[in-house]
Amino acid sequence: MKKRVVVGMSGGVDSSVAAMLLKNEGYEVIGVTMQIWDSSDTCRIERDGGCCGQSAVDDARRVAAALEIPYYVCDFREIFEDRVERNFVCEYLRGRTPNPCIACNRYVKWQSMLRKAVEIGADYIATGHYARILRLPNGRYTVRNSVTAAKDQTYMLYGLSQKQLSRTLMPIGDYDKRQIRRMAEEAGLPVAHKPDSQEICFIPDNDYASYLDRTAGDRVPPAGRFQWKDGTDLGPNRGITHYTIGQRKHLGIALGRPVFVTAIKPETNTVVLGEDSDVYGRKLSLSKLNFMAADPEAFPAGETRQVLGKIRYSHTAVPCRITRVGEDTMTAEFEKPVRAITPGQSAVFYERDYVLCGGIIDRKIPEFA
Repeated sequence: MKKRVVVGMSGGVDSSVAAMLLKNEGYEVIGVTMQIWDSSDTCRIERDGGCCGQSAVDDARRVAAALEIPYYVCDFREIFEDRVERNFVCEYLRGRTPNPCIACNRYVKWQSMLRKAVEIGADYIATGHYARILRLPNGRYTVRNSVTAAKDQTYMLYGLSQKQLSRTLMPIGDYDKRQIRRMAEEAGLPVAHKPDSQEICFIPDNDYASYLDRTAGDRVPPAGRFQWKDGTDLGPNRGITHYTIGQRKHLGIALGRPVFVTAIKPETNTVVLGEDSDVYGRKLSLSKLNFMAADPEAFPAGETRQVLGKIRYSHTAVPCRITRVGEDTMTAEFEKPVRAITPGQSAVFYERDYVLCGGIIDRKIPEFA
């Protein structure tokens, strides 16, 4: 009996080829696109070039027809609003910089899609992510780097649970983007040359501050003050939601030399500025941990491990030492200073080429703390 798999289809080339590969392997493939937008927003999303408008559904439906597989659109608006958009707003109002794609992966693309897959009797879900599922000798599942470093997406997937990983297929992790496009072209898929989406899907114009103004209204912090690293007042800022750690451009202040955001203090609406060197740090604390390769029971509080760590998607993993502090807390110390340790972003740790664990950055720890 053929195994049944539900493939999350975004209308892009990666998920389209994932569906094609699985069908070619003999799976019973069902295509699903997640509706996460309100119908009243569709025109704005389409106009601004977002990745989750009606055109994504149209493209995915055309691919499904070409592959001769069943195709459905599933309504996940409620959980997307609750677990992704609401968290995004709350974090920015706290002076933090969240990564909504990580929350979307765990709670929408996997949790909701897996629930739907189970309802229709499917054995697996699958996506077009550049990563590979690995089961280790200790019985735990993890995500392993794809064959192409340029597109590797393991950082974005560190939050997946063991149950989710055990029911997941990632068929394109063994290919690079050029191969994926060539396979799509040879198969005559209508999205073979469709550009990749680069924006956050619910903020397609990348104007976070305007989105927060529309969504949070009077909860958005008012304008505050810029402050130099020594405490000197430098004048007014536009409000903390306009800034993030490491930012240099569009600060709205001219000091005659390049300056950078080094800290955000939401309690006083203060944005602290400093030199480029002030943006770097070696130590951080994190919480909301998720363990993949590492068994949490075999990693007790006080234990330290030497690993590779990334503090953002585009960051190259570098050597660091992590220490479990408590049930849901950890510290990391990098061998060399890393740039822009940003509260709200994720720190992900690797052993060789697979994910050990990760969590949400709470703060940069001062060098001599």
